[in-house]
Amino acid sequence: MAQFMDVHHGMKGITADQLMEAHKADLAIQSEEKVTFQRAWADPASGEVYCLSEAPSAAAVQKIHERAGHPADEIHPVPLSV
Repeated sequence: MAQFMDVHHGMKGITADQLMEAHKADLAIQSEEKVTFQRAWADPASGEVYCLSEAPSAAAVQKIHERAGHPADEIHPVPLSV
């Protein structure tokens, strides 16, 4: 499986509880597209949220985010990590 980092813009002021709620919404349906969301980060000041996942494609990641109610603005493959 490939790794992907996706970015959500416009979530200024997001709280830890809201981030957890959004992450749980993804986790609840992720298996339907063979996606595994590994971690999420947020910067409440800028409104940027980042999610790391393993998935068969960027389209699969986007499908889960859309169905969970928070489509990604950007999805980037992560071909190399250390």
